[in-house]
Amino acid sequence: MATNFYERQDIARRNTWWLVVMFVLAVIGIVGTTFVVTAIAFSAAGGGNGIPLEVPVGASVGALALIGGGSAYKVAQLAGGGTVVAERLGGRRVYPNTTDPIERRLLNVVEEMALASGVPVPPVFLLTEEQGLNAFAAGFSPSDAVIGITRGCAEQLTRDQLQGVIAHEFSHILNGDMRLNLRLIGVLHGILLMGLVGRELLRIASHGGGRSRRSEKNDGGAYLLLIGLTFVIVGFVGLFFGNLIKAAVSRQREFLADASAVQFTRNPEGIAGALKRIGAAVFGSKLANPRAAEASHMYFAEGISGLFATHPPLEERIRRLDPAWNGEYPPALPAGAVAERGVGETSGFVGEEARLFPKRVPVEVVERASAQVASPREIHQRYVQELVAAMPRPVVDAAHEPYGARALIYASLLDRDADIRASQLRMLEQTTEPDVFELTLHLTRPVNQLDVRARLPLVDMTLPALRALSPSQYQEFMHCFDELVRADLRIGLFEWSLHKVLLRHLRPQFEPVRPKPIVYYGLQQLAGACSCLLSALARASQHDDAVVFAAGARHLPETGVRLLPPDASGLNELENALGQLARVAPKQRARLVDACAACICADAEVKVAEGELLRAICDMLDCPMPPLIAGQKVSPSLIAPPAHSGA
Repeated sequence: MATNFYERQDIARRNTWWLVVMFVLAVIGIVGTTFVVTAIAFSAAGGGNGIPLEVPVGASVGALALIGGGSAYKVAQLAGGGTVVAERLGGRRVYPNTTDPIERRLLNVVEEMALASGVPVPPVFLLTEEQGLNAFAAGFSPSDAVIGITRGCAEQLTRDQLQGVIAHEFSHILNGDMRLNLRLIGVLHGILLMGLVGRELLRIASHGGGRSRRSEKNDGGAYLLLIGLTFVIVGFVGLFFGNLIKAAVSRQREFLADASAVQFTRNPEGIAGALKRIGAAVFGSKLANPRAAEASHMYFAEGISGLFATHPPLEERIRRLDPAWNGEYPPALPAGAVAERGVGETSGFVGEEARLFPKRVPVEVVERASAQVASPREIHQRYVQELVAAMPRPVVDAAHEPYGARALIYASLLDRDADIRASQLRMLEQTTEPDVFELTLHLTRPVNQLDVRARLPLVDMTLPALRALSPSQYQEFMHCFDELVRADLRIGLFEWSLHKVLLRHLRPQFEPVRPKPIVYYGLQQLAGACSCLLSALARASQHDDAVVFAAGARHLPETGVRLLPPDASGLNELENALGQLARVAPKQRARLVDACAACICADAEVKVAEGELLRAICDMLDCPMPPLIAGQKVSPSLIAPPAHSGA
């Protein structure tokens, strides 16, 4: 049965608690096994005379401390998010201004998928030493997500097949799978550490055991051997539980991600073709990196050979996508070969601009806003391709380069008032690098001429380049950013929301930003925050404030919201309100999205700028919204339930 974004988020949260339960059971099993094995081993070594109870108890406590310490260490190590995982697996960041045709094609596909999904464009890491065909998405949230892909996958797949793989990974980003995957690596490390310690103790005992055997009085080597053997046995128990948990968490989600990829691309042959190519490849989907096992549950396809498969059988996945498949794989390409099709081709949809780029957004599309969150379709991908193609080439090129990305953001913050703009430019000239300042002047005109529907995608496009800044460059960028915003005292709600979207996705790369836990499971306690949000939207409209506010308030009857005066619903107040509302349970956020959409639709007409404002607010509520365009369809099974009065 199909599920919507909010249900998938709830499932991901429940899976997290299930993981905790499984981990606790695994720890109990390992500690119990340690007690029993230690007692048996030392009893046998003592000739049946028995041993003090303190020995197995001490070993059990030590095992518990080792598991806890190992898991805590790994969790702390992974605090850096997806980048840490990609680099540990041998990934090299592919910078947005690369000229390599294979890397350029890969970045184009990832960028299209991100913009069509309504999420920031993630950095891409190429596993240059891996000839197997595989990929993964890693991170705690879309803000720090990365896409990792093997060189074999980048070289041997056509563009359609590569789109299928990347769409599969974006499903994991949108469905909340990544955070669970990272937590899984952390908590399982302590369990698997037992076996590693046991092997090391056996190695030490084997090197020092000779001296022990020569002296009957010195039993140190024998005891060390027994301890090492105990750890190895217990380590096998940990390996069993670890692989069992990985398999249970991962397998069903892979089917969902495959189905989502087909929904996204409307091309089942793309992802099915990629899976068939894996079946035919010399290296299959296996990774050679020695750390590949710890992230085995994150990969597009089975990354290692093990006791428990973390992915469904390849044949079963293919037949679900291509029921008519005859069971034969295509001819295998030699290692290092590049697929004949897809290195430089682009998809063209000439003649559809009138339908994809209307002057108004259809009201019926916006009214079903909450049902479209995190549910991109193939039409969104086509829309993004045409949108990027219509942007001025200097703007697109600048977005893919750190100097240019900074200049684009600065240019977008320049006020149209000549006096304010002159003051802003004086500050920039004194603060930023000369090349960035000159580029800002050069880009000001094309940025001012951008269509409003290009503004939010452009912010998302600049993020990979901005994330490549050095810490000192980031500090300078933030200083200039704050000064430019402070100088423009008349910033509008739409422009303000774009800048907040940029900051919320950029800051986690350079500053410690803790994920926001769910705090509120109803909206009754958030009447003030809800009132502020709806009041800000009402005052931003060109319609009657009270009428617009009432349209949104009808979706939140239990909150008792009221229209606030301007000084109580300004941008600072709105920022605080959105910070609170982002900590609401997903199903309640669906109602907030619908309430915002109702405000925008109150005058029975939705301007493009209003639709983009809704998307920006949804981003700040952690509800990624694909572009709102004509021609898109919403599956009835994905439509959120109607608003109700209860929590």
